[in-house]
Amino acid sequence: MKTNPDSRPIIEIGEANFESEVLRWKQPVLVAFSAAWSRPCQILDSVLEEVAATCAGREKVVRINADNNPDLSLVWKIQSIPTLLCFVDGNLRAVSHGGGPKTLTPDANKDNQHHNL
Repeated sequence: MKTNPDSRPIIEIGEANFESEVLRWKQPVLVAFSAAWSRPCQILDSVLEEVAATCAGREKVVRINADNNPDLSLVWKIQSIPTLLCFVDGNLRAVSHGGGPKTLTPDANKDNQHHNL
């Protein structure tokens, strides 16, 4: 499993590698849209670190800085942060907005295939 330079299990990605790290990845991927200035995102980070460590090798957790990746935020309709997206075989399967309960709701559009940037 790849890790970021800090050796943490969460991988920082952006527009340049979203397709390879999420859409083409064969295992489930939990994508966290966040921002460094957001207190709810900071709180959620510790939970995501735990999830990433627990699921290492079976699932991948990635973080996207929404401020630095506005096109991804637009494509995936990110309206608040933190927002979690769960992808399976490159397809969006569940969404969670705002760092509420530790659950993801199924995506209303099950046919949601790869979005083009």
